[in-house]
Amino acid sequence: MAKESKKADQGKKSGGKAPEPRPARQRRDISLRPLLRAPAGERLDLGAFDPAATPGCPADKAAGIAATAALAEPLASLQERLYAASTAGDRRRVLLVLQGMDTSGKGGTVKHVIGFLNPAGCRVRSFKAPTPEEHEHPFLWRIRKALPAAGEIGIFDRSHYEDVLVARVRELVSRSQLNRRYAQINRFEQSLADDGVTLVKVFLHISYEEQRERLLKRLDNPDKHWKFSPGDIEDRLLWPEYQHAYELALERCSTGAAPWYVVPANRKWYRNWAVATLLLEHLEELDPRYPEAAFDVEECRRRLLET
Repeated sequence: MAKESKKADQGKKSGGKAPEPRPARQRRDISLRPLLRAPAGERLDLGAFDPAATPGCPADKAAGIAATAALAEPLASLQERLYAASTAGDRRRVLLVLQGMDTSGKGGTVKHVIGFLNPAGCRVRSFKAPTPEEHEHPFLWRIRKALPAAGEIGIFDRSHYEDVLVARVRELVSRSQLNRRYAQINRFEQSLADDGVTLVKVFLHISYEEQRERLLKRLDNPDKHWKFSPGDIEDRLLWPEYQHAYELALERCSTGAAPWYVVPANRKWYRNWAVATLLLEHLEELDPRYPEAAFDVEECRRRLLET
């Protein structure tokens, strides 16, 4: 204790800032990342992943909801530190990519997880079918425009992966073009990592039966009709093709710089906890720090007291 007080006094005398104590890490027995990470370069069968599983989480819903709520404070604190560090030239930022079949919970994840964060430090972008202008450019053009700035947390509701998912299922481009796109995506994501972007790519995995139930709930509730499209049924008829397209994307584009995480999403409470935990683990690893004052604190204090 005496040593800590001495260090603090020295900081005041020099006009600088006393060393910032590191926030205590939330105690967790194991990291969630290795439990959910898709194997890099290996053949992947989504049928082997249980969409109702709850790996690494309290087994019941009440405990899971409580555990998710407990992540709010450390997430907000780390986000603030990330943004603060950017004011002193730290270029690091985070990009959360959410992919999944219709009704898998991309929007719900944004609402329940990103709701913990300060919206001023977030950049949320939802990618629909390309506009006529976007069609005139390479497929990554619109993605580059939406990237988070230094200190921000970006959230993509769908992403550049639509261009190897929908494009494959609907046969919008040739197979040779698809193969080139996988390689382009890997090079693009590596360049982002080299530039200080931490990518957190999440596939929200739901079952065929769960999707039917969620679509029926939308049809049965007039307040949810705006979320339904007859095209959802057309896409559902292509479920096997989409599952295969996702398997290929996860196989080809899960890399050391930007791994994919397969999050079981039948249980919404688990989905929220898992994505929040993945985001927290990456932020903790970054460990952004508040920058030291670039001015004489005591001199500014003296001048302020004279006003």
